[in-house]
Amino acid sequence: MSEAFRPSARLRHRGEFTVVQSRGRRVSGRFLTLLGHPNTVGHDRLGIIASKRVGNAIARNRAKRRLREVFRRAGAPAAPSLDLVAVARTELTTAPFTAVAADFQAALGKLRGAR
Repeated sequence: MSEAFRPSARLRHRGEFTVVQSRGRRVSGRFLTLLGHPNTVGHDRLGIIASKRVGNAIARNRAKRRLREVFRRAGAPAAPSLDLVAVARTELTTAPFTAVAADFQAALGKLRGAR
């Protein structure tokens, strides 16, 4: 994936989130819950949910920045492309970045391997 988190790599509309949440598979990790549903775009797309349970606005924005960076570093998909929705947990904001990245990769691996 490129250096930026481009609009083509994002889930941007409520309908896209709803499809993933209703029809997708769910994998829970320590710092996040990842939902995935196959798409026809040809590359992975990410949507992030950081509710007020995560913390105040500063904590929610930090969680979203960290998840975007983990997704950006994940690289190109090896298997079918997915629409992903990452639901942040409170611990994500204070956890080491490497632990968050490993948790995301493990959840993504489970989603891809379950097909």
